[in-house]
Amino acid sequence: MKAGQYFALITGIIFLLVGVMGFIPGFVQAPTGTADAVGLAFTSGYGDLLGLFPINVLHNIVHLLVGILGIVASVSLGSSRLYSGGLAIFYGLLTIMGLIPATQATLGLIPIFGNNVWLHAVTAAIATYFGFIATPDLLELRTGKRAFNK
Repeated sequence: MKAGQYFALITGIIFLLVGVMGFIPGFVQAPTGTADAVGLAFTSGYGDLLGLFPINVLHNIVHLLVGILGIVASVSLGSSRLYSGGLAIFYGLLTIMGLIPATQATLGLIPIFGNNVWLHAVTAAIATYFGFIATPDLLELRTGKRAFNK
């Protein structure tokens, strides 16, 4: 496996775990604000994951899907780069939306405010590196063997 594939796999596993944790009541605390105050129309499962990150059932489903996609994308360097690029764009957009009060509830469906904003920004920044900046050669892990291209 190459570094880009490890990124997709590890990110996928993390998102999958976060998605599952969002459905386990012991990991979700009562939200700091009411769903009406933040503009959420879909309030099922609304709470703060680990007391820090606003979530609801739809947010958990998004985490599960992103996690599954990451694990599946880790099978090849090309698919892991595509996953990383898509992740960078998606979470970059969510970061921007989280900074704008009118879009912080994504049409009343998913909470993307509070600590979610900086988490989305960090995710987008790291994914940008693996999806757009690193060349395929940089994504390869060196094992001490030299490859010659003729």
